Amino acid sequence: MGKTYKIIEIVGVSYESHADAIRSAVTEASKTLKGLSWFEVVQMRGGIKEGKVEEYQVILKVGFRLLD
Repeated sequence: MGKTYKIIEIVGVSYESHADAIRSAVTEASKTLKGLSWFEVVQMRGGIKEGKVEEYQVILKVGFRLLD
């Protein structure tokens, strides 16, 4: 029998980097979603304050296998 996956979007935020925002989002999602298999970066953006980068934001699609 084949596999079935569900895809949802989540947003990660970091004050350090886009990579850290991705790691943070996946770590937090894995606390409540079982069977996470992959992620796709949909959008990267950030916040600016007083002419400097204040935070990094990443929108991710994450896929996880639906359990039997």
